[in-house]
Amino acid sequence: MEENNPLGSISIAPRAIASLAHHAAIQTYGVVGLASKSLVNGLTNRIVKDPTHGIDVHYQDDQIQIDIYIVVEYGTRITSVAGSVANAVRFTVEKAIGMPVAAINVHVQGLRISDPNA
Repeated sequence: MEENNPLGSISIAPRAIASLAHHAAIQTYGVVGLASKSLVNGLTNRIVKDPTHGIDVHYQDDQIQIDIYIVVEYGTRITSVAGSVANAVRFTVEKAIGMPVAAINVHVQGLRISDPNA
């Protein structure tokens, strides 16, 4: 993504936006972790720890689209957690880069019990 102003241009890498989104998503209540969108990505992440794992950022016609793949804590309301993740990511990214995010798609890839004694 690139923005021009009188002093020059500003380029923001998709990886930087993914890192912001990762940080916001992982801090949201009910999110146990981020997941892979495919088996190949999951195996790759086990070998090389990627801080943007579970996040895809796409630019289309100067618009930002973010896909987030999450694992939700068992017993929480899935729609509420997904909505909270989308809101947190939108707020964090828009605040950091100063541009609106066109779409945030939250994909729930699984459920996990965080405390086995519960």
